[in-house]
Amino acid sequence: MRNYEFTVIFDADEEKFKKGLEDVTAMLSDAKAEITKQDDMGVRMLAYIIKKQDKGHYVYFEMQADPAQIQGLERKLVLHNSVLKYLFVNKSK
Repeated sequence: MRNYEFTVIFDADEEKFKKGLEDVTAMLSDAKAEITKQDDMGVRMLAYIIKKQDKGHYVYFEMQADPAQIQGLERKLVLHNSVLKYLFVNKSK
C-alpha cells in the first residue's frame, strides 16, 4: 500500500457532479483504496476549456492504495463522462 494524493475535476453541473462523486468513491472502494482525507474544493474556472467546459468542480483525496489498482482506476476514469481531468500523485517517496 502506498500513499497517494488524488485530485479529480468533475463537470460543474450539480447533478453530474453528485453522480460522478458517487461513482468515483465507489471505484475507490472497489479497488480497496483507503480514503484518509476528502476535501471538496468547489467550482473553479479552468485554465483552458476541457470537454467544452470552462468550469469544473474540484475534489481532493488523500488515500492509501495498491499501485496495481491505480492503473485500473485510471482506465475507468478516462471513460467516465463526469470526470474532466484527474491526477494521482505518489506521496510515498
